[in-house]
Amino acid sequence: MPPSTFTSHSPLHLAVIMDGNGRWATERGLPRSAGHTAGAEAVRRIVTAAPGAGIGTLSLYAFSADNWRRPEQEVDGLFTLFQSYLADELELLRQNGVRLTIIGRTDRLPLALRSAIRIAERGTAAGRRLHLRIAIDYSSRDALVGAANLVRGRPVDRHRLARLIGEADRGGTAPEVDLLIRTGGERRLSDFLLWESAYAELWFTDKRWPDFGETDLAAALAEFRGRDRRFGALPEPSNATQLRRAGGTR
Repeated sequence: MPPSTFTSHSPLHLAVIMDGNGRWATERGLPRSAGHTAGAEAVRRIVTAAPGAGIGTLSLYAFSADNWRRPEQEVDGLFTLFQSYLADELELLRQNGVRLTIIGRTDRLPLALRSAIRIAERGTAAGRRLHLRIAIDYSSRDALVGAANLVRGRPVDRHRLARLIGEADRGGTAPEVDLLIRTGGERRLSDFLLWESAYAELWFTDKRWPDFGETDLAAALAEFRGRDRRFGALPEPSNATQLRRAGGTR
């Protein structure tokens, strides 16, 4: 959503970098896979809470294009978990009016996961209560390069480029990110929604993703709603300042 159309009552676009699954497991003497499984439970909690918290679009960073560098066993385990999540959650997402979209590349994913993605996207296409976007094999820089290749020498403005980025990462059009949360203690964007987060508010927490819940989401949203989002403009004058300029009193 362009900044000029934002109001305090607009459904929010929340983006989350779900970091800390592996460290959560290691700290408990568990295999890293246990952390990813616990992270899937956190996804369920936040997806359930999001509509009631005023969130209309929820973008979750699940697997980056750079995560292929991880051990093959861990990558295979993640893909199996993704496939199970899509199958297990499909009916619940549909019942709750959640539309699911996978953003990022799918051509490098296992055939079984690609099939599960197609089934889940088609099965939830009618959802209007929440647009859940899960980024798998995703790179924002790759999406920008893909959009540039789609331009083919024609004039382009911000709105058209945003549409082309949506085509390049198969995510379609989505509002600009209002709030980006990163769990796990790191403070960087890690190639996630770089264009869409140009004016996003950033909120970082040391809490690992498996421990992130509704209370943490509420705290992040409360702080977000207390921030002054000016989008490059000057702050609005206070009521007292306006009255003084008009020659009145408070």
